[in-house]
Amino acid sequence: MTILTVLDMSCEHCVKRIAACLTELNLDYRIDLSNKQVEIEDLKDNDINDVITALAEIGYVASVVE
Repeated sequence: MTILTVLDMSCEHCVKRIAACLTELNLDYRIDLSNKQVEIEDLKDNDINDVITALAEIGYVASVVE
């Protein structure tokens, strides 16, 4: 599992936009608004950098939790 922090995710609208983005990438994910985190189960054919870039394209800065 890969965990991303998305500090500028602040509301349900943000969650919906991020969910739409991740669904388009065919990812299995869980969004935790209270902790501002996204858990991705299996990246499949996607590289984490592709995910971070896709989120940046819709206005969200994401970073991997080490």
